[in-house]
Parts: sequence; structure tokens; C-alpha cells
Amino acid sequence: MQVSEKLNNLKSKLLELESVAVAYSGGVDSNFLLKVATETLGDSVIAVTLNAMMHSDREIEEAKEYAKQFDVKHIVVDIENFEVDEFINNNTDRCYHCKKAVFSTVKDIAKQHNINNVLDGTNLDDLGDFRPGLKALQELDIISPLKECELTKEEIRFLSKEMNLKTFNKPAFACLATRIPYGTKITKEVLRKIEKSEEYLVEQGFNQFRVRIHENIARIEVGKDEIHKFFNEDLLNKTNKKLKDIGFEYVTLDMAGYEMGSMNKGIQK
Repeated sequence: MQVSEKLNNLKSKLLELESVAVAYSGGVDSNFLLKVATETLGDSVIAVTLNAMMHSDREIEEAKEYAKQFDVKHIVVDIENFEVDEFINNNTDRCYHCKKAVFSTVKDIAKQHNINNVLDGTNLDDLGDFRPGLKALQELDIISPLKECELTKEEIRFLSKEMNLKTFNKPAFACLATRIPYGTKITKEVLRKIEKSEEYLVEQGFNQFRVRIHENIARIEVGKDEIHKFFNEDLLNKTNKKLKDIGFEYVTLDMAGYEMGSMNKGIQK
């Protein structure tokens, strides 16, 4: 199926729904979805962003800025204490419980605005990784129109570029909890250490990266096309000092480079 046909199918799907609330992170997928939704349904669209401890301040601020370009009602919900024990205990079904709590809140907000349809940005490629959160979306009747219209990540980036969206080449960015091995308790302190470390990598000009933690060790993953930047003694020393100042005892560089879902290896899908 041609990408133009998929886009037309997406617009038709949205027209059938009449009014929608888009769960909005400001990432590639949700930004594209919000763009198409607002162009198709106008004022019958709201965007909902949840700001909890597993989200970085930078991502939330970017979501606010991106949403402004669509002239859409954007609701940001600040959750001071994300008290979901199954999330904090960080078992392999962590994402399921997190999505269940998050999207239940989004549904409540949608109802307050007389909207019955909640959309998320799951795309066709997302079915290939370990994503227990998809089960929660199904249970809550969350609609994933990008997936239903068989749009892939590459196609969404292509269409986003055609629409002059700044996010067309935005790197993938999962919630901060994905940097923590399953079984390791999630705390605000650990999440903030990860956030500060990754902000440092942004300041150094890195594009695709993760700072994974293993107890008191920081394991840096950067894109394979960027690893060569660390072949510089000054940057090595600066990075080592910075992350130790943040609170890590040891700082390592993963020789394999950035790999999406690297914490999910060995988990049965």
C-alpha cells in the first residue's frame, strides 16, 4: 500500500471518530498524529500530556512547544507522586501497569471534555519489540490509528518531513525507566541521575543515546556513528568527571553502541 493511501486511510479513520483526545508526548509519532488530527478535525481535538517522575523536563517542555504550532487545547497534568507499586518494583510487566495508570488518567480527562475516543501513537513497527503496555491499551479501548493504518516509523518520518514538522528526524526517546534493569527498584533519585546524565550528552552534541544504569555503574550507549567522538581524551575525562559528580561510581561506554530495547534482551514476548 502506498504511503499516500495510508495517510488518506488515517484521515478517514479520524473523521469517523469525530472527536479525539491524543495522548501526546511530543515524539515523532504523537506529533504526527496530532498534526493530522487537528488538520482533519479542527477544534474537536485535545492533546493530553502527563508529566510524572519517569519523564524528563526537556521532553515535557518540547511537547509544550510543539503543541503550540497546532493551535490545539493542550492539557498537561503534573503528577507529583506516581504511586504505582508495580511500576516502582520494576518487574517485567512494569510497562503494563504504567500504561494502565497513565491512560486511565487520559481517558478521565477526555470524558471531562465530552470526548470518548483516546488515541495513542503506536505504529506498526512497535509490534516488533517487547511491549507489555500494548495489552493495557487494548483493555482500555485506546485507539492506535497509526498502527491500524499500517504506518511504519520510516513512513511517519517521511510524512512528517513533508509536513514540515520539526520532529521528522527527532531521535527515539522512551521513558527514563527503560534505562533501569528489571528488578531494580525505580526511585526519583535514580531517574533524576539518568536525566542529568542524558542532558549532559545533549549538551555535548550527541543525537541518539541512552544512559543505562547497573547499580552504581553508568553504561553510556550512543549511536554507532557517534562513538568516535569519545576517541578524545578530553571528552572522556570530562564525561567521566561529570557523571561521577552526578552520583555514579563508575562510568562505562558500551562498545556496541545504542540499541533500542537493549534492556529487553532475553525476555519472552
